[in-house]
Amino acid sequence: MNLDQIKDYLPLLIPIVVIQFILLAYVLVHINTHKSYKRGTRTMWNIIAIVGMNYVGPILYFLLGKEED
Repeated sequence: MNLDQIKDYLPLLIPIVVIQFILLAYVLVHINTHKSYKRGTRTMWNIIAIVGMNYVGPILYFLLGKEED
């Protein structure tokens, strides 16, 4: 894949990457401001959110870890 092909995909990739980082930031703030979780600990959810930051980590947190307010 050369540079011209990458430039063709940038209008699609940039919003996806921005949304990914916004979701990660929101999840990290939520994890670090709450004291209780359905499953796991704060440290575990921080690691899962950061390592699995390609949407998987944040989505797992919302499905499995987020305590109902």
